[in-house]
Amino acid sequence: MRMRPTLNWPPAEDPLPDTTDLEPVAEALSTGGVLVLSGAGISTESGIPDYRSEGGSLSRHTPMTYQDFTVGPHARRRYWARSHLGWRTFGRARPNAGHRAVAGFARHGLLTGVITQNVDGLHQAAGSQGVVELHGSLARVVCLSCGILSPRGELARRLEEANAGFEPAAAAINPDGDADLTDQAKDFCVLPCTVCGGILKPDVVFFGETVPPQRVEHCRTLVREATSLLVLGSSLTVMSGLRFVRQAARADKPVLIVNRDPTRGDRHATTRVALPLGTTLTTLAHQLNIPVDDGSTA
Repeated sequence: MRMRPTLNWPPAEDPLPDTTDLEPVAEALSTGGVLVLSGAGISTESGIPDYRSEGGSLSRHTPMTYQDFTVGPHARRRYWARSHLGWRTFGRARPNAGHRAVAGFARHGLLTGVITQNVDGLHQAAGSQGVVELHGSLARVVCLSCGILSPRGELARRLEEANAGFEPAAAAINPDGDADLTDQAKDFCVLPCTVCGGILKPDVVFFGETVPPQRVEHCRTLVREATSLLVLGSSLTVMSGLRFVRQAARADKPVLIVNRDPTRGDRHATTRVALPLGTTLTTLAHQLNIPVDDGSTA
């Protein structure tokens, strides 16, 4: 049975009031030692939709699950046809003001690290170093048999050659790089690993798959070493990110959230700023006298 991703959560009995006051976030950044945890909301201004906001992709699209992908060749054909089309658009996305502001905070020594739930690589493209990709990256492909990693661009070229003339129109692009199609994938040619002939999968954590334990432990260490946790654009619906919010709260570290909508982590937070991320982070950078790239070289 196709597993439906988590869409919502039981609301807190005493919800955290949202605010537009940036002072708590500015104070935390000026103190330093901030660990950033980012979600899909930071990339929406780059043209990549999120999952759970009003009109988000989960309202019309169920992402591929690990179980479906590994068991069914028809599911893999559907996924790779949709993903191949989506990659053309997804791969052209560029960092926005929010990504560039985070990179600016890091360059000025205000951050201890960046953990992202996104698979788009936009933090790195904006100049952030040492980003922990909690859910992996669409820029890589992994063989499920031999484990070898290869660039997504390399597979894209092979798929172009094997599927000459495949030019369906995408109804929409999704946060996982997938594209909405109808029944146009039935003749799509899926390619095996060039090393062992095994099944290729994007190097991302699908729904129904677990984040590698060593990656989780690395993130837990980052939380322990941080002074505060700044959550940017994540609903914190799934446990992969929420657990770090809970860890920080248990250790009495301030949890500050910038997200326009309520999140599952609000009950653990000291503040939630309900403002757009790009302008908010740019404003914070200006308040702290931190220059932010204008994006002309991104």
